[in-house]
Amino acid sequence: MNSFFDQNYCTPQCLQQRLSRRNFLKSAAMASALTTVPLATFANIQIADVTQEPWLSLNSTLEHLLPSSATGPGAKELQAIHYLYNVIKQYPIEQDEKKFITNGVGWLNGYTNKQFQQPFAQLNTSDKESSLRAISQSRAGENWLSTLLSYLFEAMLAPPAYGGNPKGIGWQWLKHKPGFPLPKEGKRYYELPAYAVKGSQPISIKNIHDNIADNIDSGSATTKPQGKAL
Repeated sequence: MNSFFDQNYCTPQCLQQRLSRRNFLKSAAMASALTTVPLATFANIQIADVTQEPWLSLNSTLEHLLPSSATGPGAKELQAIHYLYNVIKQYPIEQDEKKFITNGVGWLNGYTNKQFQQPFAQLNTSDKESSLRAISQSRAGENWLSTLLSYLFEAMLAPPAYGGNPKGIGWQWLKHKPGFPLPKEGKRYYELPAYAVKGSQPISIKNIHDNIADNIDSGSATTKPQGKAL
């Protein structure tokens, strides 16, 4: 596959849960649950080099999807690109999802180079808008943009220790108070026994999403795993 418009594209299995009809609710609930994670336990935040691909194009896309404004923070202020960088570099998400996000950069720039003879990041606002609207008409493009939007919501709501939401700017805008008390070291959401798998295999993010989805469907406000205190 070398284009968003490939007719043989099928939504990767790893994205079907994230991109379900409850996608944004789960992403928001997930990020809100992360407010119980101590900042000191995830201090080694990695910073994306936005002068290099794929981070240059991803950053440009995120900032177009949520631009800065006088009414609230945009992707730039939320440092959404650094949150996404840490997701791809450190989080226990599926390799297929990481590959889909980064491959999408090549497909996006392939489209804009053909249409405008420029990579996406160098386009003006109008051409960026038309390009994103065009790729959104394909299933792959819609999936790619929806995935980035879900991580934008998480960057807005997750603790600053995860790379985004510096000084709680997203919380302040939403008038949200993060949860207390914070757990001790070794209690990050993907380190909890309820989510762990046997041996040294990566922890499946799907288990967390399933738990949050079940709580949303049942009307429960909690996102904690049964029998485990966050």
